[in-house]
Amino acid sequence: MAIFNGNVGLSAHNRDYKIDFRQLKNVNIGDKVTYKTNLGTRTYKITVKTEIDETDFSYLENTEDNKITMITCIEDKPTKRLVVQATQI
Repeated sequence: MAIFNGNVGLSAHNRDYKIDFRQLKNVNIGDKVTYKTNLGTRTYKITVKTEIDETDFSYLENTEDNKITMITCIEDKPTKRLVVQATQI
C-alpha cells in the first residue's frame, strides 16, 4: 500500500473515536481533498463515492496515477462500508 505515490488507502471509524471519518458521508463528487504528510502536500478531486461490501478490497488495488482512497463503516449497516476515492489534480 502506498504512503504518498500511487493509491493511498486510509480507513477510520465514522464516529466516537479520536480520529474518525465522521464527516466523510457529507462529501460529494467533485469536492477537493488535501493530504499532508512529511513527504509533501497533494490535492485530490473526489471521483467515487459508493457503498461496498465489507469484504470488497478492490478500491485499494495499486494504481499508476495518484489516488487517495478513504473507507469507513456505515452506521446501522455492519456489513457495508463507505468508500470515497479521489484522484490527484
